[in-house]
Amino acid sequence: MPEESESGPPPVSSPPPPILLLPHDSLLHILSLLPLRQLVLCRLVCRHFAASLTSPPPATPPLLPLLALRHPRHCYPHPHSFYSYDPLSDSHLHFPLDFLPFSSTSPITSSTSLLYLWASTSSADTLTPCSQPKPPKSLIVSNPVTRRFKTLPQLGSAWSRHGTVLAGPAGAVIVLAELAALYYSPSIATWRKFSLNLPSKPRSPVLVDGAIYTLCDVGAPWRSQWKLFGCGIEELGSGWGAVEKEGWGDVFDVLKRPRLVRGGGEGRVLMVGGLRSGYGAESPCSTVMILRLDLGRMEWEEAGKMPLEMYKCFAIGGGVGGGGTGGGNNKVKVFGGEGRVWFSGRRVRGRMAMWEEAGEKGEGEEGDGGRWRWVECVPGYGDFVYRGFVYNAGFAEIP
Repeated sequence: MPEESESGPPPVSSPPPPILLLPHDSLLHILSLLPLRQLVLCRLVCRHFAASLTSPPPATPPLLPLLALRHPRHCYPHPHSFYSYDPLSDSHLHFPLDFLPFSSTSPITSSTSLLYLWASTSSADTLTPCSQPKPPKSLIVSNPVTRRFKTLPQLGSAWSRHGTVLAGPAGAVIVLAELAALYYSPSIATWRKFSLNLPSKPRSPVLVDGAIYTLCDVGAPWRSQWKLFGCGIEELGSGWGAVEKEGWGDVFDVLKRPRLVRGGGEGRVLMVGGLRSGYGAESPCSTVMILRLDLGRMEWEEAGKMPLEMYKCFAIGGGVGGGGTGGGNNKVKVFGGEGRVWFSGRRVRGRMAMWEEAGEKGEGEEGDGGRWRWVECVPGYGDFVYRGFVYNAGFAEIP
């Protein structure tokens, strides 16, 4: 007599969710009705959603303006992801980079929808202490929303260690070093080298309306004296010249250790630094000031001053120096773009100060143009100070 089987009937697989039974075009149409932030989160729902979002939906959602946070140069605590901050919703967004086949990556700059990163294929790179020399890296352009990427032609190790990368329109890339610049565009598919012919190393260069603007120190070894220089992208080899006007006076002597940030709208450059309390080389600073240059009118104006209580959180002994806008060994980083400026420092770990351009003077706090506020719950990197750059996420460009 045959024995009865102790096992029950075979398990019945549950049917897939109805939305997965939709035609691909119908699913894309539904997803295209969501804002971009929700689309990014939808990628985590299932593999089917993730695969469907590798190409632009029929109705492309508006770009999502973010601040991409990056760890200190040459240190990679999170090699397969990066964090961003959404100033419109005052929330944070995490972008996985596990689609990149590299042992470590470091986001450095962006253009519309595109993110540029230094990447290393050597596994030893993530194990080497931050103070040790790193192997050469490749420059990668990617779109984290569509999870596509492209590797640009190889660069020498000195460019990855000391070069400043600027991302231009139509896939153009400029790498600036102390004596030379490299230019790449998809049409030529190779790097072209130009001599800079600048009086000193370019400081905090920005790309505004097809031209590069940077500060150069033209002073003596014992006292810095800053001057603004500019050049069109197509004239890197011979087009550098001083950007000046007779009526500007001592505008570059007002700020200590100034930095440039791209302003909001067309033809605007912001200059951020510590407001000197006197003209002596060691004069302390009273707060942080933001000046705005209108390139069309060639006029400077005061855009904002950091509130005193906020400034006290950064300053040591009332001075400004070191790595940015804080005194002593309190390294402070200044970064941003498109009319927003952020400040991070060791003394304010876990948060950042934020200034947002608000148009004409008088619309912000304390009679100054712009709005100041704290950004809380910012991820940190141990004893290092994080920095960032503006990243407009979206489907506008795909590598």
